Amino acid sequence: PVLAAINGHCLGGGLELAVRCDLRLCAASAKLGMPPAKLGLIYSHTGLERFIDVIGVAQTKQLFLTGRNLDAARAERIGLVNEVVADDEVAEAALALASEIAANAPLSMTGNKRAIETLARFPRLSEEQERELVELRRSCFASEDFREGIRAFAERRAPRWRGR
Repeated sequence: PVLAAINGHCLGGGLELAVRCDLRLCAASAKLGMPPAKLGLIYSHTGLERFIDVIGVAQTKQLFLTGRNLDAARAERIGLVNEVVADDEVAEAALALASEIAANAPLSMTGNKRAIETLARFPRLSEEQERELVELRRSCFASEDFREGIRAFAERRAPRWRGR
């Protein structure tokens, strides 16, 4: 998983980079926006597609057709950022979240991220996509990490992941 820690202004290409991250933490005083309408620019369809995936058609239209900057609270309300924290806590909060994620099973992180992205892009799966996701889930049951996770849970200890 990729985490963005937004502090200050996050505009244009910087915001597109942020929406390509899996999770976005944002300082309370940050400003986010897409200025193409104010620059006479038609944005790339691949960039627009990612915004639509993250905040939906209506919010993408508002963001791109007005060119307004959003404050952090509004960005959180529309799903552009996952969490807003105090300005002086951004680095600490990002590190804590990254540590929490890193403590999880790597195979689970990779598999869940892949499944979520597939389902988000293809709400109606083809038979092949369906088979791939079923096989992806089945594969976890044969992994060393799954057995370690079950043992660690039963023994009430932190798991020791191996990524296998």
